[in-house]
Amino acid sequence: MDSQPQIHSRPLGRRFALPLAGSTILVTLATSGAGLMIQLLLKEQNAPIPLITLASSLMWAGALIGSVLWGRISDRASRRLLLFITLIGVAIAMAMLIPLPPASIVGASSFLQSLMSAGFAAVSLAMVSAASAATRRGKNLSYVSSARSFGWTIGSLASGIVLETLGFRGGFAVMTCLPMIGLLLLILLPHDRAPRVKRSETPWKTLTASGLADLYVGAMLRQMAIAGAFSLAYVYMDTLGISPSLMGIMSAFNPATQVLLMIVVGHVVDRIGRQRVFLIGFALSAIAVATFGLARGPLGMAVSYTLVGISFSSVYIGSTAHIGDRVPHSGQGTMLGLYETMRSLGGVVGPMVAGGLATWLGFRGMMFGMAIIGLLGLLTVAIGQRVRRCTQ
Repeated sequence: MDSQPQIHSRPLGRRFALPLAGSTILVTLATSGAGLMIQLLLKEQNAPIPLITLASSLMWAGALIGSVLWGRISDRASRRLLLFITLIGVAIAMAMLIPLPPASIVGASSFLQSLMSAGFAAVSLAMVSAASAATRRGKNLSYVSSARSFGWTIGSLASGIVLETLGFRGGFAVMTCLPMIGLLLLILLPHDRAPRVKRSETPWKTLTASGLADLYVGAMLRQMAIAGAFSLAYVYMDTLGISPSLMGIMSAFNPATQVLLMIVVGHVVDRIGRQRVFLIGFALSAIAVATFGLARGPLGMAVSYTLVGISFSSVYIGSTAHIGDRVPHSGQGTMLGLYETMRSLGGVVGPMVAGGLATWLGFRGMMFGMAIIGLLGLLTVAIGQRVRRCTQ
């Protein structure tokens, strides 16, 4: 049982929510904006397709390590201090790209950027989840997730325009400034103390005991499908004759949909239950990736990205609320971080698989292959949930 009493059963206060939401928007705006620029920079440097997808894999490798690392640290250290450290790290990673370095440095920047931004996300989720009553956990988590999606929307919309206006160097300079502004907002965040918890079980033992293993594996498979598709999405759109500014607009349909749905889904999961919501999300994920293979122009891409946004909102809010319900407060930072780590593992493997499939089957064949992996994620979770109900 948890050794700490639950606190803050009322809605999160403005002194807490506003600085956290503002800094979340800025850090995701920077990382989403840099994603398009990095992919097109490597293409301009005539990097082969496997090298372009390797940059995506390195990004997810940083998230893989960062999520569980920072999540575990957040159960033992001041979360406010950790937010400062991770934001500074994101700014340093962005600054590395301003000189337009070779592919090796671009990959290192992608790794560091995601290592720190994943930590920022994991610590933020742990801070909110631990401060929420079960009846409001879905809603409170949706506020932070919606802020991330809003930042991703603005970053996706603006990145192509910024690139065409300022070029690569100017664009990366702008992305460097954004997390620095976020530091100023964090100053307004109330001070906290390091959590005082007893020695906890290992995350793997907690994962097994809580009956969450199928959800974590399913999340990994889903992320393999999505990350694989995204790792070549801009290059794919370039072959269809879509301009960088239009690419940004198309990709913005994903986070824009999340902004609209996150808070709605947060209310829904607190009313009808977590499992129904995230199962719908897993099903839509496989469908979304398949639609990328069917797309022939901007309209098809817009539909595909919209479906990704709907699916992510359902999977992420439903899953994180479900984890918060089943894990003691003292271990929520670790287990939410582990969830991000499993997603990141899918993000590492997915682009590698996508690069091989694209070389062999072309872009459309690769998209359909990724959709099959997404379907396996749905089956893993659906069967796991059914077996658990039958054995209880």
